[in-house]
Amino acid sequence: QVQLVESGGGLVQSGGSLTLSCQASGSNFRAYVMGWYRQAPGKQRELVATITASGTTTYEDSLRGRFTIFRDNTKKMIFLQMDSLEPEDTAVYYCNSRRLGQDSWGQGTQVTVSS
Repeated sequence: QVQLVESGGGLVQSGGSLTLSCQASGSNFRAYVMGWYRQAPGKQRELVATITASGTTTYEDSLRGRFTIFRDNTKKMIFLQMDSLEPEDTAVYYCNSRRLGQDSWGQGTQVTVSS
């Protein structure tokens, strides 16, 4: 399994941008589908985006066009570029790795968007 550490969260005004980073450690990073999920207060954790080692991406439909996921396999990192942020994007954002049905999670990073 991999260990995951997120960074880059913070407070941003509505309409602003943030880029989240996730550093993975462990072996065989390319074997994992990586992703970002988020959990807002009082809500269930939801998918934001995923990316395979070859760069194939999926997005939650409502976030496509504002959020971009990308990865650097050499550095064992993934990123989430978030643009045109809205107060509804306020949540804890979690990095995820998945392989053979096994999930690993980071500790999460808080993103707060003020109106």
